Amino acid sequence: MSNKRILVISDLHAPYSHPDAVKFLKSVKDKYKPDRVVCIGDEIDNHAMSFHPSDQSLYSAGDELKAAREIIWQIEELFPKVTVIESNHGSLAYRKAKVAGIPKEMLRPYAHVLDVKHWTWERHLTLTLPNKQPVFFTHGQSANTRTFTLNKGMSAVQGHFHEKFEIVYWGNEERLNWGMTVGCLIDDDSMAFQYNNVFVKRPIIGCAMIVDSQPLLIPLVMNRKGRWNGRVN
Repeated sequence: MSNKRILVISDLHAPYSHPDAVKFLKSVKDKYKPDRVVCIGDEIDNHAMSFHPSDQSLYSAGDELKAAREIIWQIEELFPKVTVIESNHGSLAYRKAKVAGIPKEMLRPYAHVLDVKHWTWERHLTLTLPNKQPVFFTHGQSANTRTFTLNKGMSAVQGHFHEKFEIVYWGNEERLNWGMTVGCLIDDDSMAFQYNNVFVKRPIIGCAMIVDSQPLLIPLVMNRKGRWNGRVN
């Protein structure tokens, strides 16, 4: 792959994704024609399996997985090959199994659980951009984007921090570097995210591209009813 046009899918938290997330990503694909796709993690929510109290009005664990898969399969239809970054929500079943003393070898591989054919999972990922500079991908390491990318010593991309949707730049003797935190694609009205109500900052809905080695944030702009306005900036 040339890595000229890398799409970064932000935290989906399926099945509690924004209702227009798939349509939005399709339009991003049509406009930018990515040659590589990285899902930054939290592709599913696993709310019912959380270590925190879950809302009993929402899906049971089994029904949640079924509903999440329906969304993941729509994403897979758009993007058959995706590199997914391991994350706190995506790994919940395996972390719960660890607490229960169940060996990982006794669990189904994650790709089999989601029933996706050509998606792969990485703890972290480093790619070489067309300008020969490296870029590091991880789920989320610091709420401060500048601190995150400075600590990596290279350009870097993260998710996890839903209210962060920003690009910062810094330079050294060798090159201009940047850091990007890519927001999320959640449905903030879902009961799965009621914890957000105690915070002043709101989640920012969107995704990102890296085009010709430069970062680009793409917001999902909504109307007054909270639905996507149908345009990709």
